[in-house]
Amino acid sequence: MRSSRPLFSNPGTSSAAPTLPAIPDRQNWRDIFFTSRDGLRLYARHYPAPGSSLRPVLCLPGLTRNSRDFHQLASVLSSPQQPAPRHVYTVDYRGRGRSAYDPDWRNYQVMNELLDVLDFMTIEGLSDTAIVGTSRGGILAMIMAAVRPSSIGAVVLNDIGPLIEREGLLRIVSYVGRIPLPATWAEAGELARAMGQRQYPAVPDDMWEDLARQQYNDEGGRPAYGYDQELNRTASIMDGPLPELWPQFKALSRVPVLVLRGELSDILSTATAERMQREHPDLTLLTVPEQGHAPLLRDEMSLHAIMDFLARADVTWMGRHIS
Repeated sequence: MRSSRPLFSNPGTSSAAPTLPAIPDRQNWRDIFFTSRDGLRLYARHYPAPGSSLRPVLCLPGLTRNSRDFHQLASVLSSPQQPAPRHVYTVDYRGRGRSAYDPDWRNYQVMNELLDVLDFMTIEGLSDTAIVGTSRGGILAMIMAAVRPSSIGAVVLNDIGPLIEREGLLRIVSYVGRIPLPATWAEAGELARAMGQRQYPAVPDDMWEDLARQQYNDEGGRPAYGYDQELNRTASIMDGPLPELWPQFKALSRVPVLVLRGELSDILSTATAERMQREHPDLTLLTVPEQGHAPLLRDEMSLHAIMDFLARADVTWMGRHIS
């Protein structure tokens, strides 16, 4: 496994914050392959924490993203170097990462992905789980809370809410399936920097290739597409107003929620995030400085915030299981 620079500091990060566990330079997860109900071979990772009785975590990525986006977070949360490690699972939706492409692009829909995730949770025996959902993954978490409440015990919404800003969605749709395939990893890093520097001005120069390796698959030591290019046929914006998910968001009212909003986000507005905080009885809102959509979950502030949030949520969870 290629070693990578795991973390970067936020502006003004306190030196008094506890030191985060080191990210190992070897594979620290178990590969999982499972079959969807319509016969696709899908992929997930399990970052084990042997002996842990804490609530497990399931990480759900964005539209074109995959399980690699959560490697740093999963490594920190499951690390034996910390006093309270927990099991972490990350998934690749159909047509992303190491999961098989669907022969019918029309199946790249939220409800199909939700069924795949719920089936995976059943296979792994996951319930009352902490969900970390980035963008589309957060949408899945909100819908999951409405259709299968027992599956969720705590939620981190990474730069997503019930109302998506049209300008940001247009930006995303404009590049899905249209980014040229770089010939080398160095070229991939330069492309990632050219496309992402405005959204992530604080990312160190030597981290862009690592971020590119999250985005692209590796085939024979060269970059390969990390998602089915046919996704661009589903990523269109219908005429009229975008659908709002306030009823699905309200289904999360029974569980604690942490919302991470990128300071530079064009998907989750400040107004929407503040309304979410007003309407949820137990919601923590954190703005991640100098990051856009979506926070990379590699900075110290975000990692500490998620760790602290899960620890607080454990108090209620452990009490419920002891009583």
